[in-house]
Amino acid sequence: MEKVNKRWYRYLIDYVGITIGTVVMAISINMFLDPNTIAPGGVTGLGIVIKKLTGGLISVDVTNLVVNIPLFIGGVIVLGKSFGAKTLYATLALSLFIRVIPAKAATTELLLAAIFGGVLIGLGLGIVFKFGGTTGGTDLAGAILNKYFPGLTVATYMMIIDFCVVVTSGIVDRKIETGLYSVIALYILVKVIDLILEGFGYAKAFFIISNDPQNMGKAILEEIDRGVTVLKGEGMYTGEERDVLLCIVNRSQLTKLKKLVHTIDPRAFVMVTDTHEVLGEGFKKITTE
Repeated sequence: MEKVNKRWYRYLIDYVGITIGTVVMAISINMFLDPNTIAPGGVTGLGIVIKKLTGGLISVDVTNLVVNIPLFIGGVIVLGKSFGAKTLYATLALSLFIRVIPAKAATTELLLAAIFGGVLIGLGLGIVFKFGGTTGGTDLAGAILNKYFPGLTVATYMMIIDFCVVVTSGIVDRKIETGLYSVIALYILVKVIDLILEGFGYAKAFFIISNDPQNMGKAILEEIDRGVTVLKGEGMYTGEERDVLLCIVNRSQLTKLKKLVHTIDPRAFVMVTDTHEVLGEGFKKITTE
């Protein structure tokens, strides 16, 4: 019984999250993107183009339904039921909120509209994805096309469709600037989605090759208070086996670890890479929530 209640609780949280995400998307569309004919790809971007082309006769929410519902049905037929109820719910909710939220331009400055519109729609989409939903659109269309024409990847089809929408926005508005600002909004929304899905954490991964790996690892454990993993490597030229130390640190420990490595072995080879999300002991707890 407890497991059933927990399952329903998680379903409820998912749908609340998807609802919040679609509300944020609708605000972005109605207050920033649509009033300025900025169309950053996707079906909603296509809806903005069609609304401009028809002089407002066909609204964005109508286009969203007319295009996405057949896509959803086609996706279920061609790809199976994996897209599920959450995709259908997100599609319907987005159209509803686009309809009920007042369409009023927050700014007529195209750059501001592209930036804030891109941030908000990326935030909304990221939230929808985070809770297991999608709004259909180009990702679904790309998957269907890939099924019949596997010569191109899903991502490539998505990029082609989004590019066509962006170009069309400039054509229907008769301003090349509109298309360019749509590109900016598309870039921003993709980056924001990545940020939402990968997390706001910031860490650096150190790969250290030293002539004194034992003392190096011990010093990191004691002075930095971070775990160290020993990876076995082999020099291609010399054929010698070498220990490669792997250590993940947060922002505040970055400089301290660099100085420590230099102190112990000034000739150590160090590679530092960005790590957007780290799960496990000493960092964020692993969870499926």
